[in-house]
This record gives sequence, C-alpha cells and structure tokens, in this order.
Amino acid sequence: MSVLFVLIIVSVIVAGGFLVAFIWSVKKGQYDDAYTPSVRMLFDDKPPAE
Repeated sequence: MSVLFVLIIVSVIVAGGFLVAFIWSVKKGQYDDAYTPSVRMLFDDKPPAE
C-alpha cells in the first residue's frame, strides 16, 4: 500500500514538472505563431542543387 503513495507523489512531481515546462514555453513565445511553420515548406524558394 505504501508503494501506491510513492507512485502518487512521483506522478504529481512529474506532472508539476510538465506544467512548469509548459508555462515556461508559453512565456518564451513558443506558441505565438502556429500557422507559419506548417506552410513554410510550401513556399521554399531555394532551387534544387545540381
């Protein structure tokens, strides 16, 4: 039964870590432009190397 409490505590710590990482990435602007990366490859102007 004590293993269950250890697993709950560890899972809460891991979930908190992911929450902190998500909040940090939102504050750094990782999700500001969600459209451009998905269409960037369609407008690539580089000619193929021969």
